[in-house]
Amino acid sequence: MGNIILKAEDLVKTYQTTKKTKLEVLKSISLEIEENKISVIIGASGAGKSTLLHMLGGLDRPDAGKVIFDNQNIFDYSDDQLAKYRNRNIGFVFQFHHLLPEFTAVENAAIPQMIQGIPLNKALKKAEELIVTVGLKERSNHKPAELSGGEQQRVAVARALANNPSIIFADEPTGNLDSANSEAIHNIIVDLRDKFQKTFVIVTHNSSLVELADRVFEIKDGKILDE
Repeated sequence: MGNIILKAEDLVKTYQTTKKTKLEVLKSISLEIEENKISVIIGASGAGKSTLLHMLGGLDRPDAGKVIFDNQNIFDYSDDQLAKYRNRNIGFVFQFHHLLPEFTAVENAAIPQMIQGIPLNKALKKAEELIVTVGLKERSNHKPAELSGGEQQRVAVARALANNPSIIFADEPTGNLDSANSEAIHNIIVDLRDKFQKTFVIVTHNSSLVELADRVFEIKDGKILDE
């Protein structure tokens, strides 16, 4: 096994469904994410895949357990520190691209840098390079409404790369796309791993994306099944 970039230790998450009923979604989950690899999380609907992804990415806090990045448990951070950690180290791609409709593709891709305080002209220059990387050079000045679903998702990938994150988390990134657009996104992910040594953690139902993965974690009944 290569270098471990992120480690989860005994993550537990329970939701209160009614006054008397609790739903234990994650039951003491531990796993290790390898650097420069594509790790995929699979499992039935409602198995806890997205909950686990949100914990690993620091979007949500567990009831118990740790996520270790750079020898630090990220849940020791305050909410403000956690937000800064995410902006600096993590990229996110969701099923729905969440692009801002009034901004062009390149402006959308520049937003994470602007949040970090990078000057606009510098942020836009980097964003332009990322738009080219995801194959949208001719569409960089188009707004989301002028782009296809597949093109919008490519912009979302470019935006996730904006701050050169250590890890990119993707939740069903091709869940809304047809097979041709899904394949294009898969090719971009593989290229980013191979050419730019990017680390991906992806929740997916897409069997062709699972086939491309370096490592597959299957979650069932709140636990990771033995590989």
